[in-house]
Amino acid sequence: MTLPTPLAVLVFALGVPIALLAVVVDPRLWSLGVSYGFLVLAAMATDALLAVPRRALTVELQAPDRIHIGETGVAEIRVGTTGRTRTTRFEVLPEQHGPLDPARLDRLEPTSGTGAQGRLVLTPRQRGRIIIDAVWLRWQGPLALVRRMHRFAVDAAIDVVPNVRGAQPGALQFFSNEAVFGTKTQQQHGEGSEFEALRDFTVGLDRRHIDWKHSARHRRLLCKEFQIERNHQIVFAFDTGYLMRERIAGIPRLDHAINAALRLAWICLRAGDFVGICGFDARIRSYQAPTRGRSRFASIQHAIAALSYNTEETNFTLGLAELNLRLRRRALVVLFTEFVDTVTAELMIGSLQYIANRHVVVLVTLRDGDLQQAVDAEPKDFAAVAEAMIAEGFQRDRGVVFERLERMGLHCIDVPSTEISVALINRYLLIKQRGLI
Repeated sequence: MTLPTPLAVLVFALGVPIALLAVVVDPRLWSLGVSYGFLVLAAMATDALLAVPRRALTVELQAPDRIHIGETGVAEIRVGTTGRTRTTRFEVLPEQHGPLDPARLDRLEPTSGTGAQGRLVLTPRQRGRIIIDAVWLRWQGPLALVRRMHRFAVDAAIDVVPNVRGAQPGALQFFSNEAVFGTKTQQQHGEGSEFEALRDFTVGLDRRHIDWKHSARHRRLLCKEFQIERNHQIVFAFDTGYLMRERIAGIPRLDHAINAALRLAWICLRAGDFVGICGFDARIRSYQAPTRGRSRFASIQHAIAALSYNTEETNFTLGLAELNLRLRRRALVVLFTEFVDTVTAELMIGSLQYIANRHVVVLVTLRDGDLQQAVDAEPKDFAAVAEAMIAEGFQRDRGVVFERLERMGLHCIDVPSTEISVALINRYLLIKQRGLI
């Protein structure tokens, strides 16, 4: 496709006043305007002939096989020319579809004799598959009077997968030793429920663990030492309703939850625990019974990555009741969800109270930084004051809900998206150390 450039249109339009002026001066000079028009058309035709032809171009796109959600990917693009030594500038527009923001061309540097090369920055919005069907190229002739365009098929497919990067070192702030990650077999002491041995009582130990009978027999204070159990059931329950589609830091709440759950799942499997998956909104969408072993991480990752984004309202009564029926023994249930106010949280509180009677429940939500910014912002007009009051009301309602849940014995985590992994891992280690499961 060959089109005139704005410069060519402007130059051709200048011929109109020239022709009119020539006719006013002498009617016999009308041919001067016609000749000017033909001269411009001839220059455009010459420019089109001198421009790089389509058959001399080759386009190569090297895209990554996968991109982790929350990160950006880079696709290398190379435009090659054959039989040409003149430097030509190209413009690139990818033809794409899928959960992706418009690809941004980082740079496309022309190189003499070899065309040009550059990078396309890809920013996914959610999990799924990105398809780049073709790349549109646009370039000009040496006189900048014509612009040529052509579509080059590339057919590149990129999978957007959950982020399974390793947990941050700060996640181990509760333990200085590698109690979970150690490669050697060692005894893990803590406040578990399995008796390990007796030791002399020292300052700092819990007086509740003093064994008075053996202390009287040996005539010195002896304290019980317990071993942390390794065969607990850990179930990750994901709310896949419409509230989890809200974006925080560019990606949905559900993907933040998935990234944190995968990191903790890997730690749980390394610690010898069983890990299961449950996803629900209006109905149960996915369920995988708790399994153990490091080799099961791939299947757990696949099951979590298959959780879809739904627009239905979450039915906590159905989802949590079904989960409670499927769990035959006491487990640690980590629920990733979201609520708006105390009214919408009533059904969730009732269902959580029912399941908390048998299991240890950790409720994980993401704190929206925009609410805090609205509260802390300096009011400049009445609209800003109204926004601050509404935001403070939402925060107060969330505080009331968390207070009720904590009185019921639940563990609540409400942190920004950047801190969810560390907070969740720390809470898991604390529950294990205290033997609450």
